[in-house]
Amino acid sequence: MRGFQTEFKNLDHYIRVITDRIWEKRRIDDIRLYYSDPCIVETTLSVSTSIDDVIAGTLATLAMFPDRRLLAEDVIQSGDAQGGYLSSHRIISPMTHFSDGSFGKATGRKVHARTIADCVCKDNRIIHEWLVRDHAAIALQIGTTPRALAESWLKQRGGWHKPSAGLPPAGYVPHVENNEHAQQFALSVQGFVMGGTQVETTYDDAAQSIGPGEQTAYGHTEISEFWHSVFGGFTINSYALEHLAWQSDAAQSGKPDRVAMRFRAIGNYLQSKNAHSHRDYSVARYGKDSAQEIELLGIVHAEFRDGRVIRQWVLLDDVAIWMQILNAAAPPAN
Repeated sequence: MRGFQTEFKNLDHYIRVITDRIWEKRRIDDIRLYYSDPCIVETTLSVSTSIDDVIAGTLATLAMFPDRRLLAEDVIQSGDAQGGYLSSHRIISPMTHFSDGSFGKATGRKVHARTIADCVCKDNRIIHEWLVRDHAAIALQIGTTPRALAESWLKQRGGWHKPSAGLPPAGYVPHVENNEHAQQFALSVQGFVMGGTQVETTYDDAAQSIGPGEQTAYGHTEISEFWHSVFGGFTINSYALEHLAWQSDAAQSGKPDRVAMRFRAIGNYLQSKNAHSHRDYSVARYGKDSAQEIELLGIVHAEFRDGRVIRQWVLLDDVAIWMQILNAAAPPAN
């Protein structure tokens, strides 16, 4: 790869190696070698700009979960040397809640939670990152709920305060794949977000979908219920497909064809004049109305068989969604 050290064979190798060095081997100062400064890192909860923020966040997480592992499940890549590569890196982290911190008093409980990080990589550094972590899974496994954790974080932070991340780095052109299956999948996800689309045309009969809280849906009925549980109560005011990559490398990796996509939806919760037929699923998930616009940032990985999805991972942050709903419902401060 042009602009990268010769030790790195490709983007997949680069991401796996630097992840191992920084987080597995605890060489935290290597962040300064492999991240630009400034580097915008946008999560579902916050936007940071400096390399010191990345280091501080890493140290805070390791203080609470000192045995945390970052096990790479997949890296789906796109882009080029000129405009910047993008790695969509899916990680599963087994860890133990050993110390007090933002997740509350230490529970000693074993936890595993999934993260997907979309990183723009250029000239041997990560120069921009979007990250979605399954905080709901952590909440449930340490004995609380996504809503309760959201309430705690609102108190810790003094409300919901997420600034705009601004534009991606100059020269970077977001990749939107023109592969037929990738395009069809992206349109299907947009349809689910907007309240429609039949799952039968998108998913294999035996498909699995892993969503927030490490909850797995099997087959068409459960997958349809999952999508409606998240988006059925929203009136979506804007929707953007920010990234779409298709990877077909079965001969080299032995993996099926797969897609990575990132989307951002802005909507009002339970404000629709024409309520969806599955609105009750969303009420059960997120409670009552909230008039404030809410951002839903999602990253999805999917694997295909014969043109239909056989397995997918939907990374959405139920805690961040709850924080926005509760913050909007809270009475104004005196």
